[in-house]
Amino acid sequence: MPSLPWSDIDTVLLDMDGTLLDLHFDNHFWLEHLPQRYAELHGVSRAMAEMELQPLFERHAGQLQWYCLDFWSAELQLSVRELKQETAHLIALRPDADTFLDAIKRAGKRVIMITNAHRDSLSLKLERIELAPYFERLISSHDYGYPKENPQFWDALQADIGFDPARSLFIDDTLPILRSARDFGVAHLLAVKEPDSRKGPKDTAEFAAVDDYRDLIAGL
Repeated sequence: MPSLPWSDIDTVLLDMDGTLLDLHFDNHFWLEHLPQRYAELHGVSRAMAEMELQPLFERHAGQLQWYCLDFWSAELQLSVRELKQETAHLIALRPDADTFLDAIKRAGKRVIMITNAHRDSLSLKLERIELAPYFERLISSHDYGYPKENPQFWDALQADIGFDPARSLFIDDTLPILRSARDFGVAHLLAVKEPDSRKGPKDTAEFAAVDDYRDLIAGL
């Protein structure tokens, strides 16, 4: 993990799921809990549920509706909000993420969350984990109408908060999103080595990755 040039960074942009929060909650929900409850609520087998859900997931991946609870509730004819409440006990902070947040806030950095999570999902997580006090803004891509994968998200973010990409750090666990940020000109980019604590390290391709948030505080 290379040390960060903190004197060249004014703004810290942070993803939520898989970056600050353990992605296990989301992976368990979408890959295990939702297919099981879909099967039960629609009177089909678990195998049939997965056969019906998988093509839908693949078709909408990376698009705004993929992250929209209203879309999936209508598409699947069930309340995704209520189903998420059933597994909310799995929502957990990644190790030392709060230590990192406290340190960058105390150092006077501008700290802004940018997440693809739907506002209802964001609210559910903020009820379980007290993240809001660390941030100047909590921005959902649904506010702009474009996911972070889309260049138009970054244009909207720039118009909204007026940040300098050349003096900004962005941490996210999704490679297409990091590449989109890079194309916009965000100078300092980090992936996340192990977004899901149950799945082990992932390949972060061309991006350096954070493994321990305490390492990032050095030189702050």
